[in-house]
Amino acid sequence: MIPAYIVAIGDELLYGQTLNTNAYSLSKMLTDVGFKVIKHISIADERQAILDTFEEMSKVAKIVLITGGLGPTKDDITKKTFAEYFNVGMRRDEVVLKHIENLFSSRGRMMTDLNKSQADVPTNCTVIHNMYGTAPGMWFEKNGCIFVSMPGVPYETENIMSNEVIPRLLDFFKPPFIVHKKVQTIGVPESILAQTIEDWENDLPSHVRLAYLPHLGKVTLRLTSEGDDKEKIDEELNNQVKKVIPLIEKYVYGFDDETIEGKVADLLKEKNLTLGIAESCTGGYVARTFTQHEGASAFFEGGIIAYSNDVKIKILGVKLDTIIKYGSVSEQTALEMAEGIRRTLGTKIGIATTGVAGTGGGTPEKPVGTVWIAYSDENETVAKTYQLTKNRNLNIQLSTNAVLNLLRKKLIEK
Repeated sequence: MIPAYIVAIGDELLYGQTLNTNAYSLSKMLTDVGFKVIKHISIADERQAILDTFEEMSKVAKIVLITGGLGPTKDDITKKTFAEYFNVGMRRDEVVLKHIENLFSSRGRMMTDLNKSQADVPTNCTVIHNMYGTAPGMWFEKNGCIFVSMPGVPYETENIMSNEVIPRLLDFFKPPFIVHKKVQTIGVPESILAQTIEDWENDLPSHVRLAYLPHLGKVTLRLTSEGDDKEKIDEELNNQVKKVIPLIEKYVYGFDDETIEGKVADLLKEKNLTLGIAESCTGGYVARTFTQHEGASAFFEGGIIAYSNDVKIKILGVKLDTIIKYGSVSEQTALEMAEGIRRTLGTKIGIATTGVAGTGGGTPEKPVGTVWIAYSDENETVAKTYQLTKNRNLNIQLSTNAVLNLLRKKLIEK
């Protein structure tokens, strides 16, 4: 195992003003080529915090990736702190300076002395080219540990990492292969899933690790193994997947990085079916889930956000008597919404959502988190109710996944 640590420098991360997406992307890149990420940490733009972290990491890590703190302003102190840590001076790198001049010239901007100072680097570093920005990456070696400093801007970091850092790390180290196989499930709680596959899990070889990764009504089963023979590892993990699938087949919608919306989209296209969506409590989130993926126009005709009762009645054809007698959050209203969107848009399938997303609006009979979803095609119209959480955003996402799962089941039946 070759342990790697990821350090993010920036007060904005600690204040909660910026999300540390670099930790996610760097971890994935390292894992994909066989390095073991042990820890993510975020620290302040403070000299002593940076020095203490470098000293701690050098004792336990083989790879330390640092992001942030490379800007031209006084609060960005990472380069000078690196120079202090390694007890070296600074030099101006002429190649970096020329690159910065070209960037400013191409954008019609004037350079300042602060901009030029970004070409200053510790004398002991190997400069790593940053084709998209002015702050170069820096590679250091100390007692068999590699330190790599990169800008905090995510697209700059990802480019440097994939094109420069990963190839260098693979030349320096010879990592084993770390292989993951993922089984994606939906509509089954983690505890029920674990109970269902308990015997299979108990029979797994000791070198094959299983993780349960629950998220918003879905659970990913992740199998992991490592070694020097990738083909052998792949074969073993694939065989384990084949053994578990018969036990949980009705919950499985995909593998590895497949998504539930992608699976539903494939089924709709495969069966040449069109879809219309009527949304109340989800406010367009279901439609967005489909349309953020290329190729949705092949099956998705459109949607109506029927947030008010007037829109439900005038556009979707929900009966006023239904609203009066049963309320807008009811099985009857959901059914008429699903039928109405199919009729209005002329689609083969209509789906609908209506509920009390929160945080207000609940009643003793229909508390916050009460949601009805419905499905309609030429043969049937069905609805299902859920009692979700007290959190509005969670309820919107959970309702969307429930709709997607209902669609998946009905399309498989077809």
